[in-house]
Amino acid sequence: MNDHLLIVDDDPSLRELLGDYLGRNGFRVSSIADGRGLWAALERESVDLIILDLMLPGDDGLVLCRNLRARSRIPIIMLTARGDDTDRIVGLEMGADDYLPKPFNPRELLARIKGVLRRAHDPVGNPGEAKRFHFAGWTLEVATRQLIAPDRVLIPLGASEYRLLRIFLEHPQRVWNRDQLLDLTQGREAMPFDRSIDMQVSRLRRRLRDDPREAALIKTIRNEGYLLTVPVHPEY
Repeated sequence: MNDHLLIVDDDPSLRELLGDYLGRNGFRVSSIADGRGLWAALERESVDLIILDLMLPGDDGLVLCRNLRARSRIPIIMLTARGDDTDRIVGLEMGADDYLPKPFNPRELLARIKGVLRRAHDPVGNPGEAKRFHFAGWTLEVATRQLIAPDRVLIPLGASEYRLLRIFLEHPQRVWNRDQLLDLTQGREAMPFDRSIDMQVSRLRRRLRDDPREAALIKTIRNEGYLLTVPVHPEY
């Protein structure tokens, strides 16, 4: 069956526009206006991706994103107010897979949806793929996406943080520039003055207890990008 998209937005004209456009591009689309409808829809049927507006009646998109991520791994694309970097950054911290500022071109949303779904459909646990990674006393469990600290404390990871860490662990001691990391984690090219990758690296460093002034794990290479400095031992 075609991938099922759920649009959560209180603007009926936008729901109708997106539902028609995405339906014509091969998706099965449902739409609802608020968080109450979201939970009811998820009870009724399975959903492959949620398009979630930030400004909603009742629980806003950030609250819904956080609650969704606590109970499921359904990919989430957040729709945010134009120019509000804080909302976009917080949305990623809450576990959103991507964001798109309003107003937007439906073709761009379609490209973002395809990119997020392509990453979500990547099989986990294929023969030859690592089940977990060990590095500097840390362990990343691939199947559950759990990051385990050297003192055995479970560290929560957002979707973008997990993807970023996987890139570093699969290619240790390699320098990645911002454009490469943005394309691999969010499936898009960098916009002028886009610092979202820097924010993601900063958050990942905090999760790894990596002091940015010393950066023992993820080092900044001036005018080049970032690299993971420690050896990585994958377990198959």
